[in-house]
Amino acid sequence: MSECDKTKVCACPKTECPNHKKCCLCVIKHRETDSLPYCLFLDNGGDKSVANYYEVLKKRFEDKGEIQS
Repeated sequence: MSECDKTKVCACPKTECPNHKKCCLCVIKHRETDSLPYCLFLDNGGDKSVANYYEVLKKRFEDKGEIQS
């Protein structure tokens, strides 16, 4: 068993994924596909791309009035 297999709780709903509960392998896969793991981007609306992450983050700050357009 590698260090990667020691995750006890996994937020990802894709339990059929071979990387489920194997955070280090999951991060490597997502880095290679320019996307974020579900656990790091829960409110992704089905799009885990880095570009979408920044759009969601920008909207969150705009909604709080912290970014002036």
